[in-house]
Amino acid sequence: MRVLILGSGVIGTTMAYYLARDGHEVEVIDRQPGPALETSYANAGEVSPGYSAPWAGPGVPRKAITWLLMHHSPLVIKPMLDPAMWRWGLSMLRNCTEARYQVNKGRMVRLAEYSRDCLKELRAEIGIEYDHREQGTLQLFRTQKQLDGTAKDIDILKEYGVPYQVLDRAGYLQYEPALADVKEKFVGALRLPGDETGDCFKFTNDLAEKAKALGVKFHFGVAIESLEREGQRITGVRTANGLMKADRYVLALGSYSTAMLAPLGIDIPVYPVKGFSITVPITDASKAPESTIMDETHKVAVTRLGDRIRVGGTAQLSGFDLQLNEGRRKTLEFVVTDLFPKGGDVAKAEFWTGLRPMTPDGTPILGACRYDNLMLSTGHGTLGWTMAAGTGRVMADLISGRTPEISMEGLSVARYG
Repeated sequence: MRVLILGSGVIGTTMAYYLARDGHEVEVIDRQPGPALETSYANAGEVSPGYSAPWAGPGVPRKAITWLLMHHSPLVIKPMLDPAMWRWGLSMLRNCTEARYQVNKGRMVRLAEYSRDCLKELRAEIGIEYDHREQGTLQLFRTQKQLDGTAKDIDILKEYGVPYQVLDRAGYLQYEPALADVKEKFVGALRLPGDETGDCFKFTNDLAEKAKALGVKFHFGVAIESLEREGQRITGVRTANGLMKADRYVLALGSYSTAMLAPLGIDIPVYPVKGFSITVPITDASKAPESTIMDETHKVAVTRLGDRIRVGGTAQLSGFDLQLNEGRRKTLEFVVTDLFPKGGDVAKAEFWTGLRPMTPDGTPILGACRYDNLMLSTGHGTLGWTMAAGTGRVMADLISGRTPEISMEGLSVARYG
């Protein structure tokens, strides 16, 4: 079967590899000159199934007000006359109930845990290298209230059999000894030993080369203009280079998926939530992180990637604006120097921003839609890297006519009616 994938981020590239491995004729189109040059380029580096949770949860509206008033705020909203942003925001608020949080987190953990397992299998199968580590994630709490608030999340971790540890200061220093210099700032931590880290950009580029070896054709620097249709079928993809045709089409355009689908009468609640990162060269490895540290107060992740520290965070609602904001950089610099003051040289950091394709319930949109030969794979939010391998595997299963190894309940666009 000939399959055409729109988008060569980590999601599109991983699908391409799995589909080619299944024997399909696969082509990938992307406007960028290479793979993983937008949202997948410099994310936080976490592969964190245990921390797969929707932003919409009980107490979040109240917390959001507090965050907006913080000097180093994890949330920034730039008011705009954008009905899509306000619709998305209201839908997110409707998901801030205990019942919906439990359902949404369960769906996310299901896919993320499976994805982590698929990633391990992929490493064993093809020996892919991407500065990965398997040393877990440490969520640090500055107050006892934050630490006590993990009880509900721990219940879900128990339900899905996710290993965890609740640690005091002495406990978390066993895993992150460089925090000894600042240990008085934190009361405790939650550690997920099954989580991993790695460079998403390196992974995607290496996997793209391995996909090419299986026959995948990548068309870079090609603008995608529209999807052509006839009845209930897609008949081609209109690009700057002309019309491209296939038997099946897969849309993996992240935040840009919404506009591409609108002319087809498909309304998906995927909205861009802007994130930022800095990549800091390590100056003293003994004073740098060993794996990923999540600062619960500032919602910033600090991750070791080889000889670099990746610091990622901030949620900014400002449409498709890609301007770099110095205020966001200062927040990231503050967190990394607050935790690891002697670990790296922030003056030499690379500053980056990307648009996370967020759904209001936090769960990605995977699988079929109203058009018989069009599949959707978008809306992964901050978890595209965490969910990439599992997404690629289940999408290849669906297109190949196999039943995926995990339940697809609640993952398709059908949940939005």
